[in-house]
Amino acid sequence: MKQQIEILGKSCTVYQRGEAPQTLLLQPVDEHDREELDTEMEWIVGHSTVDFRFIAVHIDRWFDELAPWPAPPVFGKTPFGNGAAKTLDSLRQIVAEEQQRLPASVEAPMKVIIGGYSLAGLFALWAGYQPDQPFDAVVAASPSVWYQDWLDYAATHQPQSGAFYLSLGDREERSRTPILTTIATAIRRQQQLLEQAHVANTLKWNSGNHFQDNGQRTAKGFVWAMENLLHR
Repeated sequence: MKQQIEILGKSCTVYQRGEAPQTLLLQPVDEHDREELDTEMEWIVGHSTVDFRFIAVHIDRWFDELAPWPAPPVFGKTPFGNGAAKTLDSLRQIVAEEQQRLPASVEAPMKVIIGGYSLAGLFALWAGYQPDQPFDAVVAASPSVWYQDWLDYAATHQPQSGAFYLSLGDREERSRTPILTTIATAIRRQQQLLEQAHVANTLKWNSGNHFQDNGQRTAKGFVWAMENLLHR
């Protein structure tokens, strides 16, 4: 089932498998991500047996709504803003509303997984470090862990979510933009920090650069997270 609906003022694309889904998947998406959603869903359905409800939340101001704090521009002249906290608050409200939609026969609340690609992957990581957030697991596919001061933040804060999926393309560090060449080193450091915090995690490497197979790469993370939570 696929729907285009509005939830709490946010335009969303929604997919669902099963009448009483065990898991809620949330993903902030831009226009390019939306083009990949059908492919992403096909991969999830084909590689998992878990019933789920998937909500792709459309993000209009990508560099502002997903950025945890201001940073200078990397792509063109658009600087990063600090709208992540407001976006996270909206997702909290969506989760609360979705939990209320569950049939009365369902005793346990749905497991909640936040995921994203690129800057949305960084947002998902950041969200997994915030107190009072509802995410049981985080999927950070090719996350922007090169982001200014991110690794310092991760080194001085405790992860709050119970499981983290990290991935990267094996050619992503080959960039003409200097800060992007640090991505492979940064993702390894991110995993090291999760290991030091004794948090369940994995780091997967994909073939190709940053602009390949983002739907499938994100789907792989959601499947890993669903299976990880199911077998705990």
